[in-house]
Amino acid sequence: MSLDKNTVRKVAALARLRLTEAELDKFGPQMNNIMTFVEQLNEVNTDNVVPLTGIDIPLRLRPDEVTDGGCQADVLANGPETLEGFYVVPKVVE
Repeated sequence: MSLDKNTVRKVAALARLRLTEAELDKFGPQMNNIMTFVEQLNEVNTDNVVPLTGIDIPLRLRPDEVTDGGCQADVLANGPETLEGFYVVPKVVE
């Protein structure tokens, strides 16, 4: 499959990209290489391959326990300045 400049321009517009003419010339061949690779993937026989989403594997769940974490000092150590168990931040509203 070969993409012409108009198709590259349309794909760029759909992706909300503004490309110059030089960029269209640059990315056109790259998009052609991508499309060639996708065509190669379509040729792979996947008739006897079971989709991974169809495998019914139960998830291991942990108990849902509410805690305070017990590590306030460790968390506050990440901030540059603390006061009475809270971060000190500059005032942003007058």
